[in-house]
Amino acid sequence: MRGPVTAVDTPAGRGDSGRPAPSWLEVSDSHEATVGAMRVRRALPRRGRRTVGAWCFADHMGPADVTEDSGLDVGPHPHIGLQTVTWLVDGQVLHRDSLGSEQVIKPGQLNLMTSGHAVSHAEEATGHYRGTLEGIQMWIALPEATRHGAPAFEHHAELPRADLGGTALASTVLIGDFGDFGGLAGPARHDSPLVGVGLDLHAPATVPLRPDWEYALVVLRGAVAVHGQPPHPGRLGYPGRGSGELPLDVREPARVTLLGGEPFPEPVIMWWNFVGRTREEIDAAYASWSRRDDRFGRVRSRLPLIPVRAPHWQQAPGER
Repeated sequence: MRGPVTAVDTPAGRGDSGRPAPSWLEVSDSHEATVGAMRVRRALPRRGRRTVGAWCFADHMGPADVTEDSGLDVGPHPHIGLQTVTWLVDGQVLHRDSLGSEQVIKPGQLNLMTSGHAVSHAEEATGHYRGTLEGIQMWIALPEATRHGAPAFEHHAELPRADLGGTALASTVLIGDFGDFGGLAGPARHDSPLVGVGLDLHAPATVPLRPDWEYALVVLRGAVAVHGQPPHPGRLGYPGRGSGELPLDVREPARVTLLGGEPFPEPVIMWWNFVGRTREEIDAAYASWSRRDDRFGRVRSRLPLIPVRAPHWQQAPGER
């Protein structure tokens, strides 16, 4: 999925507000954006909160009505320095990429694309599904050790799932290690210590956390509260670090995405679909995409390539 990630989303500075008390919750409003043919709620990055662990982007898309021939409609676009994590709770999407992958994702499944040095992809209507589409797509910033590596794609049709407290809480591990919750670990590749979990909540429940990690909640459906603070659907709830548990007061059945990880040690620069460390890296990726050289390969898609204006630091004041 493409951004654009704007200066509002990624202002200068790390935006780490320190370690709050365990009973404190920071709630940030999402930024509405258009992705392809769909409006999304962008919960991450936000002003003052650029990353949660290695997680650096979270778009809640839908629910929206789609047809066999019109869905997300995100044409070929490039990525560097990140992984895209796509999780649907309703509907279907067709993924195509420059590696030759063609994969329909359905609810309960996971698509993971690792960009490494460079990859491009598109997200299209399936040609057969008509109905409601809803899900979340997230980005993980790759660490220095792997961000210049080869691109890759994975599809996981089955993910580990467990129940806690009867019907109060069910969890699906999208990626990473959720060892304190039934010893669950996802099968997908991850290059940093992190976790992404889909939570289905039907009654008040407590989720175990690692005190040395940081976490965030994105509510997709329903209503929950943490320490009296309600992160409404699409908003980001950040409980910070230092607590071994997260109490969730379920006010109506809810579907929540929990993101967590070891605080990311490397400052990142995000612009459009690129995650780098310097403006020079971003400039080089932009130049490659603009001149359509071989760096990002080709995607077999019926949709047009997505163009983009130069980074704002390259533009004259009157062009911004």
